[in-house]
Amino acid sequence: MKRYKLKKPWKLVTVLFVLFLFALSFCIYKSMNRATVNSSKTNSEEVTNPQNLGNQVINPEKNYENKPLINNDKSVPVLMYHSIGFEKGNELRVPVERFTEQMKFLKDNGYTTLSLDELYDFFNNNKPIPSKSVVITFDDGYADNYTNAYPVLKELGLKATMFVITSTIDKNSGYLNSSQLKEMQNNKISIESHTVNHVELDKIPYAKQLDTLKKSKDMIENILDNKVYYICYPVGKWNNDTLKAAKQAGYKMGFTTKNSLSNKANGLYTLNRVRINASYGITTFKKVIGN
Repeated sequence: MKRYKLKKPWKLVTVLFVLFLFALSFCIYKSMNRATVNSSKTNSEEVTNPQNLGNQVINPEKNYENKPLINNDKSVPVLMYHSIGFEKGNELRVPVERFTEQMKFLKDNGYTTLSLDELYDFFNNNKPIPSKSVVITFDDGYADNYTNAYPVLKELGLKATMFVITSTIDKNSGYLNSSQLKEMQNNKISIESHTVNHVELDKIPYAKQLDTLKKSKDMIENILDNKVYYICYPVGKWNNDTLKAAKQAGYKMGFTTKNSLSNKANGLYTLNRVRINASYGITTFKKVIGN
């Protein structure tokens, strides 16, 4: 039998070498693909599971800039102001300079100012809020709330609530008018009820209490085309008829003038507030909102 010899054996070596490289490349590709898939699964699990994010806090309902959150067994300082101006010997009139210093302290130290809707959701629905939360309220609806307090709040981007006496609106120059109320409502200031004539509720019968609570609520809603759900009792006075009337009139929370932090244990219709006096320097201010 005649034997045939390859004239160029190096060609066979070349073919085998190319096949080897192709097989090696394929194995490397498969290995890298499996690693990518596993990495994607791991990253997906880390995004959907907050426990894998270390100290990062994810709140799917509201972005609070990763601030620590608290639940509604904690208390919240609801600050109570009246007039922002100066009158010697009048503790209810906080000078503009002092008010500005206090608001800048809140802003510079990472406090979150809450609307009353947010406070209600916290107390009633246990929606978490930042641990350094505060509510700013003003009683009576003085005109200087617009001229002196509002510019500071607007500049710093702080939320606040003004409880107004509705019989004074557009009728007394010392108090807020409709135009001012509308402007402030469009800039993070909520307008709520302080009754019609600032009558001490515990001194009038149930029917009259219900009447003043309803009328003041209706008037604000008609002026601002916005629902009113919160009431501040004049001089902080109330009785069992007041609580019944407030619920009947459609309010969801009520505030007193008792000087303490606000907690759901107070009852949603008898919440405390922290009184801010004209004499409070910044050191005292820090203490009352921190304790």
